[in-house]
Amino acid sequence: MPTDLPNLVTPEGLNRGCACRTLNAGKLSKLLESEPVLAGMADEIARTRPYLFSSTAVFLSRGQYEGMAALVAAVEQVLALPAYQEAVLGRAPAIAQREHGPRGAFLGYDFHLGEAGPQLIEINTNAGGALLNLALAHAQQACCREMASNFQPSADLEKLEQVFFAMFAEEWRRQRGDAPPGTIAIVDDDPEAQYLYPEFRLFERLFRRFGAEALIADGKALEWRDGKLWHQGQVVDLVYNRLTDFYFDQPEHAALRAAYEAGAAVVTPHPRAHALYADKRNLALLSDGDALAALGVPEATRDILLAGIPRTEPVTPERAEALWAERRKRFFKPAAGYGSKAAYRGDKLTRRVWGEILAGDYVAQALVPPSERRLEVDGAETDLKLDVRAYVYGGQVQLVAARLYEGQTTNFRTPGGGFAPVFVGRGKP
Repeated sequence: MPTDLPNLVTPEGLNRGCACRTLNAGKLSKLLESEPVLAGMADEIARTRPYLFSSTAVFLSRGQYEGMAALVAAVEQVLALPAYQEAVLGRAPAIAQREHGPRGAFLGYDFHLGEAGPQLIEINTNAGGALLNLALAHAQQACCREMASNFQPSADLEKLEQVFFAMFAEEWRRQRGDAPPGTIAIVDDDPEAQYLYPEFRLFERLFRRFGAEALIADGKALEWRDGKLWHQGQVVDLVYNRLTDFYFDQPEHAALRAAYEAGAAVVTPHPRAHALYADKRNLALLSDGDALAALGVPEATRDILLAGIPRTEPVTPERAEALWAERRKRFFKPAAGYGSKAAYRGDKLTRRVWGEILAGDYVAQALVPPSERRLEVDGAETDLKLDVRAYVYGGQVQLVAARLYEGQTTNFRTPGGGFAPVFVGRGKP
């Protein structure tokens, strides 16, 4: 570790000046394979997903953490307004109008750490990685006195599995009341081929540990008959939905769509949550002071949102010329996109891609460069970009984790990159 940096005790000092490894790989393997049914998972991840986990940690100040929590609370305050819901649901598909009670599990509030504080760049409704990041956070060891004395995990790690299961139990209760939950299905298309499939297995174990029946199901293998949702002869009562077909539009998801519309299965997250939170056109409303005032949002809440959400606007033909001229200061995202797919930094745009953006449904967001984390890769120090994800339920931050990468967006293809645990300063700044 360098000794000539006077601010190593600060988050920025550690992020930029300490390249040490904090991951105890042996401990992580034991955590991932804590039951015989999970034997071999760590080796499989190392072989097929070598950049899933970074070997280092990311540090935040207490002020940065509290700033993220304040932004989450401000967004939730706006989303509770009938006028906001009318505005965003009015442009969503009919299935998003369904209200069965559940809030939507595992919202992902994604931030860049800007000079003016945390900047909320997007919200996702099927945010993956929570259980993987829990195991990763458990497997850390302090690399220096500064880390051990001044920073702590972003959550009570010993209680977090209970917190996660209680979230699903609450989703069940909000739709089914006090009836005992039945079978939980973790649903995605071709789940074994998904990059985060190891986490599906961890959730299967989690649900069973707390007494629920659990299975992993291909969304295409679900059946709708006799007023119930079935998977291979077994009734599915609760769906932990990991599909990226957010409104169940694809024909192969007709069974899940029918069950959701009928309220025959508790589905979380669900189409209504996606329309309320994750449609990126919502960020245009949430970063527009006049629009917020028209909705009746209090001034103090408006101030938090305008300071913490980069100005976002829809890409329209009327604004095309101006946005092209300003493109180097913008990031362009599809309104219904996810996982950085088809998203572009403005300074990388070609005329061909710009034509595709104009023909699509995009938003333009003020560019907030990500901060960086220094680490050692193959014996040499290097700087990787980072973003920070807050896993949220019911307006409460459950866990904070980071993703390290190089390139335009997070990608899990960067040597030394991947998920990284977040440690928060014990006091302010």
